[in-house]
Amino acid sequence: MAKNWYPIVDVEKCVSCGLCIDHCKKGVYEKGQKKPNILAPDNCSFMCECCSKLCPVEAISYYSEPTLFKISKGHGGCGH
Repeated sequence: MAKNWYPIVDVEKCVSCGLCIDHCKKGVYEKGQKKPNILAPDNCSFMCECCSKLCPVEAISYYSEPTLFKISKGHGGCGH
């Protein structure tokens, strides 16, 4: 069964600020050599938008079957 919600980092937009890594209490991200890696996508809470809201360059979107979501800052709630 496919995971139905996980974050996707647009590495072209990402400025490596580390806010997503520092904020996520679920261990979804890890620091990569240049950009964050998605270490544990299954740990991401369904409809959690926290890291996307924190991202200063809007580089994080989410995959959800059957659509790709881009969360607008200021909408939704944190899943932890």
